[in-house]
Amino acid sequence: MKILVINGPNLNLLGKREPQIYGAETLEDINRRIAALAVELGVEVSFFQSNHEGELVQKIQDAMGTYQAIVINPGAYTHTSVALRDAISSTGIPTIETHISNIYKREEFRHHSYISGVAAGQIAGFGPDSYLLALRAAAGLNK
Repeated sequence: MKILVINGPNLNLLGKREPQIYGAETLEDINRRIAALAVELGVEVSFFQSNHEGELVQKIQDAMGTYQAIVINPGAYTHTSVALRDAISSTGIPTIETHISNIYKREEFRHHSYISGVAAGQIAGFGPDSYLLALRAAAGLNK
């Protein structure tokens, strides 16, 4: 099974950006942890990060026929992007939405996710471990 892990805007700044919310781990640190768990689970993972909505949409579309699941942290696009929602819905690839922080304990505008309605599930609030939980969920989707 091949799983694509996608990270949206500003996640390239993990470890520097608001560590009181997002922690001290960098995206590279998190990707290393994901890759190690992928070996344990017997799945292949690929990683993609972009600050540009169109690039994220294109990557989701390009995943058709190659990946059996997607783990996505859409970042701020969670709350604004119908385009990402439509891309996920259009591909039919089972997708797990994940967030480092609990978006429902934050500012009101973060309480709405355009992605959750087309995702197989959502995991939020467990820090970087949210990604590991999401990978486990994605790996279990096609069993």
